[in-house]
Amino acid sequence: MSENCASPEDTPSNAAFFNDDDPNIAYSRVWFYILKSQRKFFLKFSQALKEQGLGDPVWYEILYEIRLAEPDGKLMGDLESKLLLPQYSLSRHVSRIESAGLIRRDYIADGRRKQVLFLTDLGSERLDSVWPLYLGTLKAEMGPLLDTDDAYDLARFLLRLLP
Repeated sequence: MSENCASPEDTPSNAAFFNDDDPNIAYSRVWFYILKSQRKFFLKFSQALKEQGLGDPVWYEILYEIRLAEPDGKLMGDLESKLLLPQYSLSRHVSRIESAGLIRRDYIADGRRKQVLFLTDLGSERLDSVWPLYLGTLKAEMGPLLDTDDAYDLARFLLRLLP
């Protein structure tokens, strides 16, 4: 065993590490650390994307999901479920993205109001041009803290919290 690795008997329990009397506090810690992590990275990340014409980081997610659905487009209701965004928020973002010329909407007349979203050429170009900045910003912010295996481990773990 290397000098840097403590033996299992030298490693405190998780509750002891955090000095928690009640181990159920762990759930609160998860929630607060998720929120704090989001706030830590969000400002720099959103500023970098705004410089490239994306008004909000969720715009990238929306454009990316629409691209994945090509050539058939993405139903607005499916996008709402996939991104876990409330309908009013998604509608506002989609309207702004459409005004920026990055997507177009088609309406399906089947007795209900369904909208199908498609990338425009400009939207596709913007998605391609933003990807290196998107990834570079994340890597610059998280790379010093996590190696790629840590990042995959954390991503896999966080997937357990999602539907």
